[in-house]
Amino acid sequence: MIVFPNAKINIGLNVVERRADGYHNLETVFYPIQIKDALEVVLSDKLRFTSSGIAIPGNANDNLCLKAYHLIKKDYDLPPVNIHLHKNIPIGAGLGGGSADAGFFIKLLNEVCEIGLSVDAMENYARQLGADCAFFIGNKPVFASEKGDQFEPLELDLSAYHLVLVMPPVHVSTAEAYGGVRPKASENNLKSALKLPVEEWKALVKNDFEKTVFQHHPKIMQVKEALYQQGAIYAAMSGSGASVFGIFNKKPDLQELEKANQVFYAV
Repeated sequence: MIVFPNAKINIGLNVVERRADGYHNLETVFYPIQIKDALEVVLSDKLRFTSSGIAIPGNANDNLCLKAYHLIKKDYDLPPVNIHLHKNIPIGAGLGGGSADAGFFIKLLNEVCEIGLSVDAMENYARQLGADCAFFIGNKPVFASEKGDQFEPLELDLSAYHLVLVMPPVHVSTAEAYGGVRPKASENNLKSALKLPVEEWKALVKNDFEKTVFQHHPKIMQVKEALYQQGAIYAAMSGSGASVFGIFNKKPDLQELEKANQVFYAV
């Protein structure tokens, strides 16, 4: 069976406080977008993992899909499966691609192996793999808090707009992004701000990582500025970067940005 894990963007991201466990409490909105990987799981005589598309850095044995398999196998007598992942979602972009693969894998494994896990059970397994993995079980817009793994449903629909995502040739490490942030309570209520027209978000909906990331990586700031110059009604970096998304009333002409960056028309 094949599924197509999709990316997400962060609309607003407030780093509220540092936790005793070393993580940070956040406030953000996860919104699914139509940039997708492809993931296949079939029953097999041996557990295998292969990948194609964008090269995935690191050891293949550390892939979150394999980690999810071994995590669930502690509780259930799983048969071996053959896993193939075709990677298309940019890596290190703040789009949650690896987390999406893990979340969708759990759902697919549940179906292929007829485990019978509830949504809550699948989310609990996903939370053990990464802070935003559980989002992809429900895969609907949510207000996320604490480590980014506690969710409140959010009525947010951007389907009437054109959403464009730009990935510059820049890598931002999560450690670098957090290193420049001073946690503090947000001046604006994110949930309330997102109930306003998108045209009003620019002054109210912020990503706390942008200030430091833009200082170290001006190309990312230039992408955001270019999106506004092309008519975006709202633009921001997603997560800790390096991708930047723009929301437009009509499809923009981004030929100049396409010369030096990857450009995705996501909605």
